[in-house]
Amino acid sequence: MTIELKDASKSVRGITHIKPTSLVMKPGHFNVLLGQTGSGKTSLIKLMAGLDPLASGQIFFDGEDVSKLSTQKRKISLVHQFFVNYPHMTVFDNIASPLRVAGMSKSEIDGRVQEAADILQLGPMLKRRPQELSGGQQQRCALARAIAKESRAVFLDEPLANLDYKLREELREQLPELFAGRGAVVVYATSEPEEALLLGGETALMHDGHVTQFGPTAQIYRKPATLAAARVFSDPPINAAEIVKSGTEALLETGVGWTLKGAAASLPDGQYTVAVRPHHVTPLSEGANDVAMKGTVLVTELSGSESSAHFQMGDDSWVSLAHGVHPYEVGENHQFYMNVDQAFYFAPDGRLVA
Repeated sequence: MTIELKDASKSVRGITHIKPTSLVMKPGHFNVLLGQTGSGKTSLIKLMAGLDPLASGQIFFDGEDVSKLSTQKRKISLVHQFFVNYPHMTVFDNIASPLRVAGMSKSEIDGRVQEAADILQLGPMLKRRPQELSGGQQQRCALARAIAKESRAVFLDEPLANLDYKLREELREQLPELFAGRGAVVVYATSEPEEALLLGGETALMHDGHVTQFGPTAQIYRKPATLAAARVFSDPPINAAEIVKSGTEALLETGVGWTLKGAAASLPDGQYTVAVRPHHVTPLSEGANDVAMKGTVLVTELSGSESSAHFQMGDDSWVSLAHGVHPYEVGENHQFYMNVDQAFYFAPDGRLVA
């Protein structure tokens, strides 16, 4: 089973929501749609699920053109971030509902529901109604329905977004196992780069209704093709600033400079954009290739075992993210260190060049 999009696009009242998109998504791993709210993730899922019509292009399921088929005929499952369960039905009946619609025998329904309930630890709750469940249990019920249906394609549209932290962590770890070996193409939409990395598989980076890059998740993280892709795949936001390259030297507008190495040193002289993820800008030097810089602290945050600081340096805003608790004071001029070995360099048109 594969899902292939050929120049698939979507428009509403003359406004383009999805620009012509060509992708091939395969089973055996998660296919992640990663982008900020409004980037087009849900719109793309609706196209593949048959909930919205195509403006142009085609969609194929395992070589079959399903562009004009209804959602029911595409044999898909869709799990939203909201708990979509039938309130008047028990957990058992919620899980069994698509199987009954498909006309399966009672024995087959019983077997599939029990298997899905066991996988998601819902066995003791099969006689309860959704309102008697916690938020995490309700979402487990929706996932169990998707598993029991044994669909050709499963679309998970930010399914963990409304759960508390602990439940998100638990389900995030379980999801790859839940769908492993079932032969379905699993498409997972998220706005969290960390979630994409944890799920692995392949990722499509989305921005303004356009897939900017698609490929193995870890590979895209290590080598974003464009500055736009690097920005999508960074939370907190990646630091980006213009530099002037002259010989083997790079210089920020504030006068902070460093010696370039490798491919960056071989670039023609001129203007470029340097980009560094926040965890490579730290309040303590971590190596000989760190470059010292000073900036005015604007905002500080302490989250668990990490400290972050937003600071202003010249006309650019920067973010530092470091392990441990660090004593920042808003308004102070604080020293930071940038690991230039971890820097990306982009041409004026946004292409990665080193």
